[in-house]
Amino acid sequence: MLGVTDLPTYLAGLVLIILLPGPNSLYVLSVAARRGIRTGYVAASGVWCGDMVLMTLSAAGVASLLQANALLFGIVKFAGAGYLTWLAVGMLRAAWSIWRTRRERVAEELGEAAPAPASERPFRRAFVISLLNPKAILFFIAFFVQFVSESNPIVGFVTLGVLAQVASVLYLSALIFGGSRLAAAFRRRGTLSAGATTAAGALFLGFAVKLSLASA
Repeated sequence: MLGVTDLPTYLAGLVLIILLPGPNSLYVLSVAARRGIRTGYVAASGVWCGDMVLMTLSAAGVASLLQANALLFGIVKFAGAGYLTWLAVGMLRAAWSIWRTRRERVAEELGEAAPAPASERPFRRAFVISLLNPKAILFFIAFFVQFVSESNPIVGFVTLGVLAQVASVLYLSALIFGGSRLAAAFRRRGTLSAGATTAAGALFLGFAVKLSLASA
């Protein structure tokens, strides 16, 4: 049906994959909590575009190439780990700045939402995080391939991709609106914002270590 071999099994697996915590969802939640709903959706759009690129690469057989080429896999793996480490360091520095900068604390206590710094660019960061995640490439994309019907592969990839994007939109929207509820508390209490940013940075370091130890 619609180029898919086993739709119920695919949907069940898709729910589990989408709900599995990862750097993409954590980053979107962090952005929404710090910058609000609109910026949260900007970051989420980066995730969706990244997923679309990965789906296209899967259809072109790139995932199989990574599995067969240890050197190429290693390059992607350590590039992803390095980028996550860079993001983690940035988050930890931002947390330290909140702790040390009295002016920012006063502004947050007055309920003033600081504009997103131009250097952050949440869409681009979320997009790159999606692309440089070896586990997503070899697990998420390979999962798609298993359910594509050989009789109608194009329709199958499109169907699986649309379903995955719909699930991602629903899940990330829930995170964005949930995170936005934290934004008011963050603006009122600088220490809470600093603590949450520190925790997010530590989690990103954990993701970086996990990625660096991943194998094809």
